[in-house]
Amino acid sequence: MSNGAKIALGGVVAAAVLWPLIGFWWALLVLIGVPVAGYLMLDPSQRRRLRRVSRKQIGR
Repeated sequence: MSNGAKIALGGVVAAAVLWPLIGFWWALLVLIGVPVAGYLMLDPSQRRRLRRVSRKQIGR
């Protein structure tokens, strides 16, 4: 299983667990907000590196 598939599966499980506990909109906010907050906490050089790696994998 690829890393992307593992992350997607983790997101589905997190959504399934959070949805009944805190409601749909709050669960959606958490699932979208946490990765966005993590990305914004990176240094500019780390963001460039992450974008470069992502583009490289797309062109495989």
